[in-house]
Amino acid sequence: MSMHQHIPIDNSQGKEAQAADASAKLMCAVRSAKPRAMASTAGFAAVFYSEPAVLGLLANVVSAFLLCLQNFTVAHTGLRPQGAEDILAGVHLILIGGFVQLLAGFLAFRKYDHLGGAAFLTFSALWSSYGATRIIAAAYPSWQNVTLTSGNSSHLLPTGMAQLSASQSAVAGLVAYISISFILSFCSATVNYIMPFIFGAIALALVFEAVALFGQWALVVSGVIELVIVMCGLYGAVALLFKGITQRYVLPGFGHPLFNVLLLGSAQKSSSKALGEEKKKNTKYAEPMALGNICNTVSSFLFAFYFFGYIKNFCVGAVWISIISSCQLLSSFYSYLRSDVYYTTKFGVHSLYWLVMSWEEFTLTTFLGPSMAQESRLGMFGGWFFLGIACMLFLMSTHKDTLEMLQNASFIILTTASIHQIPMPGAYLFLGVACSLCTALSMYATFASLINSIGEKVLIPVGVQAMSSSALQTTLMAAKIFLTRSKNFPSGTRAEVPDALFYICNGLAAVSAIQGTLGDPSRQLSIPSVLIPGAIMQLYVCRIQVRGGRRFGCILPFCYAAFWGAWTWLRFAGHLIDIAPGNSEGFTAGSIAFLVLNAFLIILASAFNVVLLCMTLVMELLTICFLLFTLDNLPLPFEIVMLSIFSIICFYGATASFANSMFGKDLMMMGPPLFTAERSQKDTEDPPPCICPRSHCTSGLRTIADLLNTGAVCGVPTDTVYALAASCKHPQAIEKVYRIKDRPQEKPICIFISNLDQLRAAAPPISPLLWEFMENVYPGGIGCIIKKGEWLKKLGVGAGYSRVGTQDSIMIRVPDLTVLVHLIDMTGPLAITSANPSGEVDSTHHDMVISRLGHKLEGVLCDGESDEVVASTVVNCTKIDESGITIMREGCIPAGKVMQIFERVKNRVV
Repeated sequence: MSMHQHIPIDNSQGKEAQAADASAKLMCAVRSAKPRAMASTAGFAAVFYSEPAVLGLLANVVSAFLLCLQNFTVAHTGLRPQGAEDILAGVHLILIGGFVQLLAGFLAFRKYDHLGGAAFLTFSALWSSYGATRIIAAAYPSWQNVTLTSGNSSHLLPTGMAQLSASQSAVAGLVAYISISFILSFCSATVNYIMPFIFGAIALALVFEAVALFGQWALVVSGVIELVIVMCGLYGAVALLFKGITQRYVLPGFGHPLFNVLLLGSAQKSSSKALGEEKKKNTKYAEPMALGNICNTVSSFLFAFYFFGYIKNFCVGAVWISIISSCQLLSSFYSYLRSDVYYTTKFGVHSLYWLVMSWEEFTLTTFLGPSMAQESRLGMFGGWFFLGIACMLFLMSTHKDTLEMLQNASFIILTTASIHQIPMPGAYLFLGVACSLCTALSMYATFASLINSIGEKVLIPVGVQAMSSSALQTTLMAAKIFLTRSKNFPSGTRAEVPDALFYICNGLAAVSAIQGTLGDPSRQLSIPSVLIPGAIMQLYVCRIQVRGGRRFGCILPFCYAAFWGAWTWLRFAGHLIDIAPGNSEGFTAGSIAFLVLNAFLIILASAFNVVLLCMTLVMELLTICFLLFTLDNLPLPFEIVMLSIFSIICFYGATASFANSMFGKDLMMMGPPLFTAERSQKDTEDPPPCICPRSHCTSGLRTIADLLNTGAVCGVPTDTVYALAASCKHPQAIEKVYRIKDRPQEKPICIFISNLDQLRAAAPPISPLLWEFMENVYPGGIGCIIKKGEWLKKLGVGAGYSRVGTQDSIMIRVPDLTVLVHLIDMTGPLAITSANPSGEVDSTHHDMVISRLGHKLEGVLCDGESDEVVASTVVNCTKIDESGITIMREGCIPAGKVMQIFERVKNRVV
């Protein structure tokens, strides 16, 4: 089923068909048509996933029921679970509350559910963390929350000292999730009236779970609240299951909010549209900003507890932060899927920072102790690189809202406080204050991003922008012209979304690898700051490079991840596993092999840009340093210089690629490629099968408009997927659309108009309620089926009147895509259907249209990747005044959202 395809609302073949028969056939047609709307090139359409909240709710139900049983058992017997029992409980919490809910979060993001995606991934992290704490507490019953006295891992489990237990040290994490749960509960009240009770009950249960760690009396209260979670969660899961099966709300509780989100405030003038940003290619997945802010809240809250001295050992804290930082990586990944380079980089950097900091503190408190801490920290320089990246993020956020700038300013303060050369007592107090500030700002940003995403308006104030996007671009371009003394300085290959993270990971690993002496006994403190960005994080960069289809782009991070992993193993952890320069023959052979491999990478990098070429050249020198170390003949000053140069190149590469990718322009110099690959003879000899102008050129629009006005059929971009367009003035062109697609004749075609004023000018017999409803859903991914009439000819449909819609109705849509709106202004109303052979997947890129149907078309307007991979939502409004609206097909706009809009409009009109 195509994105724009109008589901038939009347399958009768003769004019004598009665209304009752048409209605019956309507429902059959809808049911039979729905399965065909599921496929797409990037996965399945959102309707396939039905209701992922069922999985999420059931995961919470099972997890809460498990804790409830344990709490009542302990309250009755007075014996807490120990050993295998507690380990099994932890495993169940991780598998069910963690992984099952993780899947629910994935599907919710794919279904464009802002609240569900953020909530389920957050609670997935919560149950996983709590389960991991149970396992740690059971596996190491004598584990102490004190600083260990030796640098050997065998002292991890000292005996004879009984202080704060592992479970009790998780209180900081529980308190952080309590605050987040209350925010999620409040925000969910703007969507339905079941989720608020579930999320609120989770928050209260966490309160008493925390209290129960110190007093057994709270177990009964916690168990009762967890029973509430079980009952409400089961009801919610059943209600959503029926809704997914029947495609309508059978049981009450969903589809209507406790209160209207618009009551929280009026839309601010400084909305995203006022910021001059193009809202394109960002609606395939739900907005991940709330999830990223939640992760910042939890991580900074945990660190604030630690730095203020409430937690003495960071073993459990490192586990909690590792899990929530993994969720923050998911927010970075979903930002990448939305082609948002800013949040991809920001959340990736924040996740990297929290991971490095947590495992540094774990190493410090577990293996080194306070006596060696300050001496070890003096030779570490990774904090300076983080500070530079924080300043870069702040600079690039000056065209965003004030709240975003404040968050980046707090990150600057945080990275300043984490500079290792600051004496520890003062540094920890500074870090505690900085983490508290970050917690407060992140918590407010979580609330604002959730409410503004749900309301699709800036209802919670986030401030104004310091400068416009164009002003920032002008400033960067002026700096480039000043440095190059030329307006036409040759550029390299186009920067991609993950490039900035690639440079950041390598730069941070290089700075952290700098050593003042080779024999420092506490050098293992640098392991996290080299291994995590250099090896682990680069594998994430490699993953998103593969996701983007960049063949060379994923090779570099994968190879360099192996290099930094080997560097960490030998240089920082070698003395712990008895590997020294004298017995490291395997590393010697590996470094020689990597020298050869990197030589090929240098050749490939020379075809991209100068910055990447310089980076690979210096990496060759660093590999030589590594080889000399294995031979016990390393000139340390030379290595320090090479690592410093490498990190400087990476910092500039990160800044330049970040700016160039964010604005889609060559604003900062990356340098031209030294050579370019020659086009093959096949590429030069095979022209496209039809005219393929670019959408950003006015001449391209005119070309396609002229073709359509002469009766041609062309492929065009829409605000969902690519479509076939024909002028309504040419019925033979509409007939040709059916032949091109092999489309059954009984399936009608909808029409697109450029704005609602065109419809008003035609003066259709539309009620005030329907007018108000259309004003609230247009432009966008909702198509309204209304009654057909002679007024369509006044609209400009002309001779194609009998070939669009059905005998009695027509679906009309106003697209939210500037290019298409301008095209319709040039041609008049267009008959639209998806650009794919009937029954096959939709086309999400102009290359797909050209390769599949180009030989049958006169032209394709090329606009790159489509905005959506899911169908438009189809709403039957023919009986809006009598019985309301009917969701004929749920697509890119969730059915619940459509019903909320209708109820709000209906209440206002009445």
